[in-house]
Amino acid sequence: MAVRSITNAEVSGKKVLVRVDFNVPLKDGAVADDTRIKAALPTIEHLLKNKASSVILMSHLGRPKGQRAPEFSLKPTAERLAELLGRPVKMAPDVVGPEVEQMAGELGAGDVMMLENVRFYKEETDNDAEFSKKLAALADLYVNDAFGSAHRAHASTEGVAHHLPSYAGFLIEKEVRFFEPVLKDPQQPMVAIIGGAKVSSKIGVLESLLPNCKTLIIGGGMAYTFLKAQGHEIGNSMLEEDYLDTARSLLKAAEQKGVEIVLPVDHIVASEFAENASPEAVDSVDIPSGKLGMDIGPKTIAKLKEIIGNAKTVVWNGPMGVFEFDTFAGGTLEIAKAVAECSGTTIVGGGDSVAAANKFELAERMDHVSTGGGASLEFLEGRTLPGIAALQD
Repeated sequence: MAVRSITNAEVSGKKVLVRVDFNVPLKDGAVADDTRIKAALPTIEHLLKNKASSVILMSHLGRPKGQRAPEFSLKPTAERLAELLGRPVKMAPDVVGPEVEQMAGELGAGDVMMLENVRFYKEETDNDAEFSKKLAALADLYVNDAFGSAHRAHASTEGVAHHLPSYAGFLIEKEVRFFEPVLKDPQQPMVAIIGGAKVSSKIGVLESLLPNCKTLIIGGGMAYTFLKAQGHEIGNSMLEEDYLDTARSLLKAAEQKGVEIVLPVDHIVASEFAENASPEAVDSVDIPSGKLGMDIGPKTIAKLKEIIGNAKTVVWNGPMGVFEFDTFAGGTLEIAKAVAECSGTTIVGGGDSVAAANKFELAERMDHVSTGGGASLEFLEGRTLPGIAALQD
């Protein structure tokens, strides 16, 4: 899946429209976490260094649902970007229209401008052709560097690419470079660690990764449905009754392919799902009646650490337990450490596992931490991402 690289674009003297992912958390009118803004810096700085006449940025923030909503203004992100770039960032009052066109036309050499939230317009999520044309009219070239929105066929991620010469920014290039081999030809042995609450949200990923895995580790709430499918007692743990047959067929498919599926062999349980619940260790695969699984136990952790330590490729998507509650974060922490210490290629995708890697301050020690939750999930499912398909050769 070769994408047209920004390094092959002749940007000198050109106005460049860049789709970034500045959908960041705000607190008291300021950016609370600037990870995504920092992730866009290499692309913006490359354009400025290579003498683009100006850079016009666009992004969404939150879900204003096609209405102007001041609390979703991108102004705080423009202010933070200006600090990081060390140069002013002009804030447009709107996304399209005469005033924006005039501002874009008056931009001088090296100027950077941020458009207002594209989702203030319903036409953005509708991928409206006229809206796409209006955005495209602001510039000479288009660069998409918003991997987190690449799974959406929206005007600013897909529509614009039909009206301007279009390229992938460094962030999208990096995401493709790490994720694509996982689905095609990973270094073996490949270990996939899939966690999270529900089988239903991860079944596509499990099925997609199965052909290339040597070992598939299943943790989090979804593990209890698999344990139940094997005939184990799971007490009051999370269960998706409708997915028991799906779990059984996946276990059978893995057996036929010679893939080892590893499920928890012991647990940390509680009597209720609460942050202040008392943790209890259960030294058994089966969970007693009245208890619910909250995390993996020490035997499981030891087993998983050994498997991860011998891997040449590790893909981690989803926590091992209720890591949001510190009392039940131990399993996820230990697995995050094991991934960080693995000498193979380590890829972290999906919102919760990225949040866990950041919480435990281990993200810097992984080879690649994806910026896109839903996008990374769909990529791992083998789906076509519209925002990336539009940039392919």
